[in-house]
Amino acid sequence: MTSPAGILFIVAAPSGAGKSSLVNALLRADRRIELSISFTTRTPRPSEENGREYHFTDRATFEAMIAANDFLEHAEVYGNLYGTSRRQIETSLATDRDVLLEIDWQGAAQVRRLFPEAVPIFILPPSLDELGRRLRNRGEDAPEIIERRMAVAEDEIRHAIEFDYAIINKDFGEALADLTAVVRAARLRSDRQRARFPSLF
Repeated sequence: MTSPAGILFIVAAPSGAGKSSLVNALLRADRRIELSISFTTRTPRPSEENGREYHFTDRATFEAMIAANDFLEHAEVYGNLYGTSRRQIETSLATDRDVLLEIDWQGAAQVRRLFPEAVPIFILPPSLDELGRRLRNRGEDAPEIIERRMAVAEDEIRHAIEFDYAIINKDFGEALADLTAVVRAARLRSDRQRARFPSLF
């Protein structure tokens, strides 16, 4: 019987679907899950702290990490590089910690090739009209940026069928309950229960 290992959850969504809010609420309620902190070459926003939202680094360092095969996945988004640390994920999973990745569908595809047992979850808005309304209500982006995000969102949503679970974030409380249910169900799979409680099986 193999020893217990953590579960890798992958959560993807178009910008404005409420992914970060749902993930943060889940992490506050469930201490068994830790968030993978990505590396990025993006400039930190005033409210962001290195090592909390991201590990901020320069492009030369990031490219050296790519060459050293330090990333499970990496991508360039809006001119900035983003990547997931291979070592962080493997270390946490080996110590029976569950890990959650917030990445896009392309990164999810890369990770699933390396971790086919990962649990992929896609967060959807109730409609594109509602997604546009949410992006405008943020008050963070110029109209042309919102238009570009909407075009990207339409493409991203087409990839939702590649994920095992799809959660529609129309009502936040209900969507959070759905996300929590997926996490609980993954932990209750019989193969995982056998690994944790071999004497019972």
